[in-house]
Amino acid sequence: MSTTPSFPSAAPQPGTAERSGLRPSRLGVGAIIFFVVAAVAPMAAIIGASPVVFSANGVTAPMVYLLAALLFVVFSAGYVAMSRHIRNAGGFVAYIARGLGARVATAGAGLAILFYGSLQIALWSQFSVFAHTLIADKLGIDIPPLVIVFVVLAAVTILSVVGVDLSLKVLGVLVALEIAALVVLDAAIIFSGGGPSGNSLAAFDPSSLVGPGLGVAFLFAFACFTGFEATVVFSEEAKNPRRTIPRAVYGSIAFIGLFYATTVWALGNSVGSESVQAAATAEPAGFVFSIAEREVGPWLATSLEVLVVTSFVAMLIGFQNMFARYLYALSRAGVLPARLGTVTAKSGTPATAALSVGVLIAVVIAGFGLAGADPITVTFSWLLSLGTVALIVILILTSVAIIAFFLRNTLESNPWTTKIAPLLSIAGFGSVAYIAVTNYDVLLGGQGGIAQWLLLLIPVFAIAGYLWATVRPAIDYEADLV
Repeated sequence: MSTTPSFPSAAPQPGTAERSGLRPSRLGVGAIIFFVVAAVAPMAAIIGASPVVFSANGVTAPMVYLLAALLFVVFSAGYVAMSRHIRNAGGFVAYIARGLGARVATAGAGLAILFYGSLQIALWSQFSVFAHTLIADKLGIDIPPLVIVFVVLAAVTILSVVGVDLSLKVLGVLVALEIAALVVLDAAIIFSGGGPSGNSLAAFDPSSLVGPGLGVAFLFAFACFTGFEATVVFSEEAKNPRRTIPRAVYGSIAFIGLFYATTVWALGNSVGSESVQAAATAEPAGFVFSIAEREVGPWLATSLEVLVVTSFVAMLIGFQNMFARYLYALSRAGVLPARLGTVTAKSGTPATAALSVGVLIAVVIAGFGLAGADPITVTFSWLLSLGTVALIVILILTSVAIIAFFLRNTLESNPWTTKIAPLLSIAGFGSVAYIAVTNYDVLLGGQGGIAQWLLLLIPVFAIAGYLWATVRPAIDYEADLV
């Protein structure tokens, strides 16, 4: 029998290859956590973001990561409570719909499309540079970055089209390797005595946390949690969602927060609490690699150079699966064309949506490339900054929706989960939004100028979504749930 996925029509008939929904009860706690961890890409986050956090806030970088994790824990109190009553691949948009109505939810859908699209294109652009450099340095082969993107994008798209099971197998290997390499580095630093100051706990001194660079440091640490929404997006495919989703939420936050904090703490001690800020500022690109070579040996530094590229691949697999399910859910709700709301009979995968994501990314990446845009200073910086701010707005809307939902539905009696925690989340994410907008030039690498005008796309996409729902009153975010 052929294993080629079928792409049925938008009007399924009995006996055709099309299913009515995603395949339920296929993902356990561990599988969903894998998708979250893959999407946050620990290796890429540590190598790319930790030097910036050290440079901005010095030795207290580990506490900045814990602070970001704490904000997501507070947000999760209301989110987990609401997840007991909602199971929808539409992610936070489905939550906004239940709390604030279809029009506001479709505004949120516009922001979600902007977030996932801009973030993935930014990451693909950065990946192309890392991969090109690795291949050129280690193999002496000069492959154009665009060629690398198209080849790997085709492979990632095939994985997303074939099904979540194969994606999980690939993710399992890639994520395990990157975590293992960082654990080796952490252990080498800690068990050798730490560094110039030993295994110092100065990084966790609250009196040293607040400083002029805290806002920027927190913003970059916050960006390391952008794959958190996988816990919602895969809820329809979870085993026993009422139990699986809360465990996956808190398990992923705990793992990511503690793993980041421990690794960054070890890195800081290796350099020394007095000199780590200067070292990270002087050589951000080679900061972690030089520590690995000094503490363990050249083999680990080389391994990290390879694994940061595979970490990107794992992250991109996770995000493509998430974005495909978002488009599927929006199609099912009547926001997008019906064709995107189909799944294959064999694997229950939103194959058409996954293929559409791959095509969209290829077209936009090609457009930036043909325009001569620098893949890091333009494509990556501009779109990552835009996507990060769009995500913050979505999280604020979701927190407001949680409060509104429980005010109208007396399904939960705990005021912490229904009112207090969501209010604290609004204040927390609102502060992050303020930091992001006021420091937007820092996010852009000091470019400013025309790139700052991209922020206008956030209200444009939100208003477009709201107006679309106004002219399409049949939009229903609970349609055809199985």
